[in-house]
Amino acid sequence: MLKVKNFAFEKAVENEINLVKELRKEKYEDVLKSFKNIEFIEGKAKFIGENEIEVNNQNFQAEKIIIATGSTANVPPIEGIEKVGYLTHISALKNKNLPSSIAIIGAGPLGLEFSQIYARFGSKVIILQRGDSIFPPGEKELTQRLKEILEKEGIEIKLNVEVKSARKEKNKKIIKFLLNGKEEISVDEILLAAGKTPNTDDLDLEKANVKVNEKKAIITNEFLQTTNPNIYAVGDVNDKPLRLETTAAREGTIAVLNAFQKANLKIDYNLVPYTIFTDPELTGIGFTEERQIKEMKICACRILELKFVPKVRIINRTEGLIKMLIHPKTKEITGVHLLAPMASEIINQAIWLIKNKNTLDDLISSTPVFPTLSEAFKICALSFYKDVTKISCCI
Repeated sequence: MLKVKNFAFEKAVENEINLVKELRKEKYEDVLKSFKNIEFIEGKAKFIGENEIEVNNQNFQAEKIIIATGSTANVPPIEGIEKVGYLTHISALKNKNLPSSIAIIGAGPLGLEFSQIYARFGSKVIILQRGDSIFPPGEKELTQRLKEILEKEGIEIKLNVEVKSARKEKNKKIIKFLLNGKEEISVDEILLAAGKTPNTDDLDLEKANVKVNEKKAIITNEFLQTTNPNIYAVGDVNDKPLRLETTAAREGTIAVLNAFQKANLKIDYNLVPYTIFTDPELTGIGFTEERQIKEMKICACRILELKFVPKVRIINRTEGLIKMLIHPKTKEITGVHLLAPMASEIINQAIWLIKNKNTLDDLISSTPVFPTLSEAFKICALSFYKDVTKISCCI
């Protein structure tokens, strides 16, 4: 476990802010300026008709409109939370003060990532999670292992918690919650990581005949059209199953092509990997066991301890797991989930395994580089047929 108590937290935050500013200029501002036929107007937009918006008291009409307003941190209904004050995933990345203790409300990707950041800089970290597991959409065996790893680093994780209220006492923030009766904790700071809310409230969408669901996300079809077919919604603001930077960018491209070229393109979200950037990283793509049984009524899977992959023995990182799912009749690979160092670097291989409907035998017949972490895919495939504790290297 890496501990960096003596490292300058303030300097790390400064470096992060500067890097983000640099990349935003290179990848967005400069790129936008390079297109001479794009006019950029900074302001707050709202609809005043089915094909008309208002920005800065100016009206603009368009044949096609794309909504990409993103999301903001969800603020749970906790009594007193606004008076006490809190950090979000946005403000935390700009906050140069390292709290000696912090409570993180939520154990999704953001909550888990920030918990480890603060813990490794020396903060006392307590996660308060409403559900009975961290990252509920993940494979339970992997999320449980990650929970154990984080707890070994000193992060306290409380499950099945109902946070009731927050108040200030002197320089501390007191959180009252229900868990086997009433409990309280006293911390220096609070980070809200209880999901995100689509930015739709101030758009006057009803004037454009654009409907939202119960979570305020814009309802879209497979081609990203809203209930007004000339208006498209992309990224965190829509109702699609994955809210990732990668899907937002791809949805933006698809919306443009569908709107102006009638391309009829769509995303297969089953082929989009996710990653939680803890250490080790938790990543996955395709079906989970629960979803496959629900949708296909049939499933076969194997879970492999990464200690059976030679590379992790070499780098002394044997704590991880890999889980592979197949269709038991066709042997086609339907899902891969991985808890490993640098898991995000190797999960992309699984995109093609699933997209091309590769089978266990296809994977077993491959010859990956030895020793590498990506060998885990082949060794896990072999585990469907034999005891991998009794195989030689490079089989």
